[in-house]
Order: sequence, then C-alpha cells, then structure tokens
Amino acid sequence: MKTKKVNLKNILWKEGKYYVAQCLNVDVSSFGKTKTEAIKNLREALDLYFEDGNFSKVRKINCPVLIDQELQYA
Repeated sequence: MKTKKVNLKNILWKEGKYYVAQCLNVDVSSFGKTKTEAIKNLREALDLYFEDGNFSKVRKINCPVLIDQELQYA
C-alpha cells in the first residue's frame, strides 16, 4: 500500500495556563499543559480528522505571515 504525505501549517500559542495548537489547513485544534503536549494532542486530533483518508478538505497555505491588527469597539 502506497502512503501519501501532506504538509500542514500549524500555529502554537499560550492561552492562560494552556498551550493551544491549531492547524491552519483544516479547522482542527487542541491544547495541552506544555507545548509538547499541545502538539501531541493536535497530532492525535488530526489523525482522527483524516481517519477516512479524505485529504480533499485540506486548504493549501503557503508562507503564512502573522499580522497584528488593532480593532476598536464600543
């Protein structure tokens, strides 16, 4: 059986006491008490998400850039 590979872009940040890991290519995220745990949990969530082998859900993300933007609200 031939295996396929897909490269995913993920981001990681600290939110309160936890680290959040999110995949930019699909709407999947997870968290953990450490960076390593958050990344491991994201991997497990992605494995479950792609369990059916349907990679057509993957959005192509090339060279993502983090942009700060200030919003005003009442």
